[in-house]
Amino acid sequence: MTADPQAPAAAPRFGVNYTPSAGWFHHWLDFDLDAVRADLDSIAALGLDHVRVFPLWPLFQPNRTLIRPRAVEQLVALADAAGERGLDVNVDGLQGHLSSFDFQPSWITSWHRRNMFTDPDVLAGEAEYLRTLAAALADRPHFIGLTLGNETNQFSGDPHPDPDRITPAQAAAWLDRMLEACEQGAPGKFHLHCSYDAAWYLDDHPFTPAHSARQGAATTIHSWVFNGTQQRYGSDSTAVAHHAEYLIELSKAWAVDPHRPVWLQEVGAPQPHIPADRAAEFTRATVAHALDCPDLWGITWWCSHDVDRALADFPELEYSLGLLTTGREPKPAGLELAKIAGQTRAHWTPPAPRTTALAVDLPEAVTARAVCAPGGSFYEAYMRLLEVGVRPAVVLEGLAEDKNHLTARGITEVLTVEDVWSNRDAR
Repeated sequence: MTADPQAPAAAPRFGVNYTPSAGWFHHWLDFDLDAVRADLDSIAALGLDHVRVFPLWPLFQPNRTLIRPRAVEQLVALADAAGERGLDVNVDGLQGHLSSFDFQPSWITSWHRRNMFTDPDVLAGEAEYLRTLAAALADRPHFIGLTLGNETNQFSGDPHPDPDRITPAQAAAWLDRMLEACEQGAPGKFHLHCSYDAAWYLDDHPFTPAHSARQGAATTIHSWVFNGTQQRYGSDSTAVAHHAEYLIELSKAWAVDPHRPVWLQEVGAPQPHIPADRAAEFTRATVAHALDCPDLWGITWWCSHDVDRALADFPELEYSLGLLTTGREPKPAGLELAKIAGQTRAHWTPPAPRTTALAVDLPEAVTARAVCAPGGSFYEAYMRLLEVGVRPAVVLEGLAEDKNHLTARGITEVLTVEDVWSNRDAR
């Protein structure tokens, strides 16, 4: 479907994180290509154009020097089946963490406990694994590229129960090495990494906004309103409807390239935070606001199919996040996303620049960032601007008077948090 994923698209991409309808990601243990094809048929029927897929790291690399050829062949078979249905494929490597469960190989746990971000032998094994996956898919025209792993930053600090502690400099070095391994395996593809929102919101977290906004081919955003947004502001709030937009625009403050692509790689409608009868409305609002952000590469919904309730111990919200049921029938959010995707492709007009920016008073090497989190002073000022009809961009305080930077982004006015509240009556 896509020759060069880095080329400007006629419209943002619309896709889904592929969760198999039977067996969840444990399907790799009993891989059934016919079942995968049926799942992909139901995804393609929604008019989506790509999938993000998740090999389980311990199953693919059970020993540091053993990457199972059969597992890699099955991944390629899945990718080819997607391509046959007009679906491009992004592959996550180091899985890592999925839906509250950790999947790490035995050679870095318990008796073999080693830091996954700094141990030299572990780094060599991880890099070879990523290089191998990338090389296996490199010649597929429908292969977008690799994401290093799903929210691997959660292994690096609190609130993980057993984190591999590192510094921001060590996090940056790990990202550089792993991204280079992807590039060695599949040169020129769209390789990147992703973090959950601790990178933007959690003080002293070793993965920083600058890592997200400067390393890899694009900035990825994982937007979940169960992170305190819905609990604090309510399901009907501006903050819930605009949370994905906020993270997209916040990320641009740290980007060196003023037009760096941003990928909304995970967003979903979790129950009960978003009531089931309002999932379509939430989808419509979230996507509309994200599409109003310049330089959006695409939107990839979480997730394709519901988790079968025969599987135990998932957090309750994980069972119902699918756009489709386990029987592959579309749900209201799935039908809504399909409609939006079709309309967007048919009538796409890139959004105008956001001419008013809100300055975030944080240093480049940020450690304290709770002001950007739900309840924080910056977060609430941004939402206030939305409520009075402003489309805010975000700029670092240190760049607020850099005319070249502001001009490149189309910014003509910069406000501070204090300006927002002192001018609220006037606005």
